[in-house]
Amino acid sequence: MPRYLSMIRIDENNAPAEGPSEALMGRMGELIEEMTKAGVLLDTAGLTPTSDGVRVHWEGGKTSVTDGPFTESKEVIGGYALLQAKDKAEAVEWTKRFLQVHEPFWTVTCEVREVVEG
Repeated sequence: MPRYLSMIRIDENNAPAEGPSEALMGRMGELIEEMTKAGVLLDTAGLTPTSDGVRVHWEGGKTSVTDGPFTESKEVIGGYALLQAKDKAEAVEWTKRFLQVHEPFWTVTCEVREVVEG
């Protein structure tokens, strides 16, 4: 069965300062449990803010390292979910359910892409 990476994109500048509510975390926990029992969810996690990140760039035969935050980025990857689904449509349906557990004031985008095997 194919695997899909759902990259959770957020705008760090407009995310709630207090982070996810307890109610959101409860709904998220229930969905994660359901997805795990269904054998769809292989791994998931949130990521630290870009202020804690580092970018390593390769160009012209040289590497450069830039410390965060990365203010030029409107959206950043705030987390991910690795899914195993029968097809892309199923992966997208699970991703839609993930987005729908958020309160209306959140702005979250997920990019779903198939993992290349072998």
